[in-house]
Amino acid sequence: MRRYIFGRVIRSIISIFLVTTIAIVMIQTLLPRDLVFKVDQTYIKLGGKIDEKTRYKYIKWESIGYLDFVEQKDMCSALEGSELAKCIEAGSPESKKIADEYKAKGYTIETYKGSGLLYAFKDKPVTTIVLDFYKNLITIDNPWAVKDPQNPDLERKVYVGTDFNGLPAIMCSGCENKYLFYVDSNFPFLHQNLIELDLGTSYPTFDGQSIIDVISSEQGTTVNKEVTFETGTTSKSPLQLHSCRYKATSTLDRMDTQKFNDNYANCASYKSDPSMMSISMTFGILSLILAYIISLPFGIFMASKKGKFVDKMGIVYINFMIAVPSLAFIYFGRLIGTTFFGLPDKFPVLGSHNFLSYVLPLIILALLNTSGLMIWIRRYMIDQSSADYVKFARAKGLSQNEIFIKHILRNAIIPIAQGLPASIVLTISGAVITETVFAIPGMGKLLPDAIKAYNNNLIIALTLIFTSVSIFAVLFGDLLITWLDPRIQLTEKEGGAK
Repeated sequence: MRRYIFGRVIRSIISIFLVTTIAIVMIQTLLPRDLVFKVDQTYIKLGGKIDEKTRYKYIKWESIGYLDFVEQKDMCSALEGSELAKCIEAGSPESKKIADEYKAKGYTIETYKGSGLLYAFKDKPVTTIVLDFYKNLITIDNPWAVKDPQNPDLERKVYVGTDFNGLPAIMCSGCENKYLFYVDSNFPFLHQNLIELDLGTSYPTFDGQSIIDVISSEQGTTVNKEVTFETGTTSKSPLQLHSCRYKATSTLDRMDTQKFNDNYANCASYKSDPSMMSISMTFGILSLILAYIISLPFGIFMASKKGKFVDKMGIVYINFMIAVPSLAFIYFGRLIGTTFFGLPDKFPVLGSHNFLSYVLPLIILALLNTSGLMIWIRRYMIDQSSADYVKFARAKGLSQNEIFIKHILRNAIIPIAQGLPASIVLTISGAVITETVFAIPGMGKLLPDAIKAYNNNLIIALTLIFTSVSIFAVLFGDLLITWLDPRIQLTEKEGGAK
C-alpha cells in the first residue's frame, strides 16, 4: 500500500507539473507582452516620455522573466578610468565596440530615441522560463542568503535564542528571515520560515509583492498592538516581529535603529481582515460541509418516498440545478437573499467579522454542489433497496426507516466518500464565480482579477495551487474509501486477484 501511495503521489506531482507547464508556455508565448502594461498606472502616467517608457517596459519585462536587459552604463561597467568615461558617451567608438560584444552574445542592440544611449536585451527561451520557475519554486533559507556589501561583518550562524516574548526560537543571522522556527498562540502553534514556496512576484496588480505574501498575508487596515522591541522600546505598533526579514543597510532609517539592534527590520503588519487564502478555505470547507448536510437527508428521504410527490419535487430541483447556469443561479440567489432577508449583496458591506457577510455566499456555494450529491445518494439507496441483505432485514420486521439508516446508509458511505473529490473541484470552480459576484477578497476572485489585469505570474501561481488541490483531492478520496471499507483494495493482491 505504501508503494501504491508513493506512486500515486509521484504521478500526481507529474500531472501538476504538466498542467502548470502548459499554462506557462501558453501565457509566455501566446499573449503579447505589451498587454501587461494595460492597467499599469505608472506606465500610463509616463505619457509621451518615450525613453522613460521604453526603459520602464524592459525593466518590468526582465522582472517578469521574459528577457535579460542591460543599459549602456551597465554594458561598460567592466571598464575603468577614461575608457569607462568614453564608453558611456552616446555614439562613441568605445560604446559601439562594447555593443558589438553584446551582439555576439545574442543580444539585440537598440538606441534610446531621446538620449541616443544604447540598451541591449535578449529574449529567454520558453524552456528557460519554465526551468527558472521550477528551479526557484522551493527556497531554503540559510546563513549565506543575504548579500549586503555595506555590511561585510555580518555574522552568519543559526542559533537557539528567545524571541521578543521570551519564548525559545531557532534564529539566524545572515538568513533572509530572523526566525526560522518559533512558537506562538496561533494554530498550529509551531511555525517556520526555513522552507518557503516562491511562486514569483506579482505584476501589475500588487506590484513588487511576493505572490505568496499576496495570498497568505492579512488584509484590510493595519492593527496596532503593544510591542516591546529588541532595543527595549515599547509602543503601539502593527509590526509582526516574527515575520521580520533582512533589510539592506542602505535602506535602514532612524526609526529602524530605534526599534531593532540589527538589520532585521523589514516586517509584515497586523491587519484587520483574514488573508485571501484563509477566506477561501473558510468558504470552501464550510460550503462543502453544508452541501453534505443538505444533500444526505434529502437524498435519503427522496429514495424512501420513491415515485411519490416528495421524490418528484426533488427530481425537479435536481434537474433545475443541473440545467441552470451557475452564474444565473448565483445572481438569482443573491436577489432572493437581499430582497426578502435583508442580507448584504456584497461581502465588504459588513466586512469579514460579521457573520451575515458569510451567510448568502455560503448557502449559494453549497446549493451549487447539492444536485450531484442528491441524485447519487438517491440512486444508490434505491439500487440497494432490492439487495438480499435488505430483504432479510424486512423479513426480520425492521421498519423502512431502520433499514435505510442502519443498513443501506452504512453501505452508501463509500460512494459518498468517493464523490468528495468532485465536490471539492466543484467548490473551487464555484468559488471563482461566487467570490467575484459578492466581491469576496479571496483566491477565487483573485483569478479573474489577475486575468483581466494580465498578471501572468499570478495566473500561473493560482493554476498551480488549484490544480494541486484538485489532483490531491482525488488521491484523498481513494484513500478515504479504503479506510472506510477495508474490503476495497487499490492494489493487486498476491496471485493477481484484485
